[in-house]
Amino acid sequence: MDIIFGIKDNILVAEFLGEVDHHCSAKARADIDEAMEGYGSKNLIIDLSRVTFMDSSGIGIILGRYRKLSASGGRVAISGGTKAVRSILNMAGVFSIIDYMDTVDQAIEYLSRKEVS
Repeated sequence: MDIIFGIKDNILVAEFLGEVDHHCSAKARADIDEAMEGYGSKNLIIDLSRVTFMDSSGIGIILGRYRKLSASGGRVAISGGTKAVRSILNMAGVFSIIDYMDTVDQAIEYLSRKEVS
């Protein structure tokens, strides 16, 4: 798995590519945390539109970043993802605490709007 990082409206976008499993979870957590610090962003969008497989380690990556950012006043949103990936996250209860948008642009608009209010 690879992660491509970008910043828009002071929101870090982490685009996951490929398989998200236990083989890459420690590096993914470290890479995201490093990017959050490097960009100075307190909000994160996890883009799953190019993920081909996700196991429970992927859920752990997402929930860990959510806990870390929530503790410091930041927020996380998820965008994209195949039906299978979204189903896994839904069954795990992820969408009960983290907002989901179909696209990165919708997630940016949502988080930007929430930042103002």
